[in-house]
Amino acid sequence: MPPHCDSLSGPVVTAAKEALAARDVDVVLPYVHAGGEDEVRRAFSRVLPMRALGPEAADLADQWFYETVVRVHRAGEHAPFTGLKPAGEDEGPVLPLAEKAVETGSAEEVHAFLDAELRQALQHRLGEVVRLARERDGTVASARAHVAAMLGFEVYCHHLHRALVSGAHAGHQEG
Repeated sequence: MPPHCDSLSGPVVTAAKEALAARDVDVVLPYVHAGGEDEVRRAFSRVLPMRALGPEAADLADQWFYETVVRVHRAGEHAPFTGLKPAGEDEGPVLPLAEKAVETGSAEEVHAFLDAELRQALQHRLGEVVRLARERDGTVASARAHVAAMLGFEVYCHHLHRALVSGAHAGHQEG
C-alpha cells in the first residue's frame, strides 16, 4: 500500500483517533492482523490513563498509540514501518478516486482513470518494442535492446494481471 496507511490522515490513524475518542479499541482492531490484536489492546489500555494526565501527556500517548497501530498494521502486510507520514501528503491521483468509490459504491471514476493510464502505459511500452524491432541493425547490442524491451513489456503485462487477480489487500495475511 502507498504511504496512505502510514499517514496521519490515513485510514489507520483515523480509526485509531476514533477508537481513542470513543474509548473503544474495537474501532481500530479491523486495521490490524489477528496476531497483532493483543499488542494493540495492551497499548490502548496503557494510553487511556496517560491521556488524563494533561494535554501534553495525551498528545504524546496518542502519538505513541498511532505509531503502534500503524506498525502492527504494516507487520500484517509483511511491510516495514518507517514512521508516520505527515497528513496531507500527495497520495497520487488514484487513492482519492478509490476512496470516493468506497463512499459512493461506484467504481466508474476509478475505472475510467485506470483504463486511460493502462492504455497509455501499454501503448508506450509496446511502442518501444516495435520501435526497437524496426531499428535492429544486426548487432547484438540492438537485438539486446529489443529483447529487453520485449521481455519488459511481457513481464509488465504479467505483473498487471497478477495484481488484477490478487486478493483484496494483497500482502495482508491473517494470523
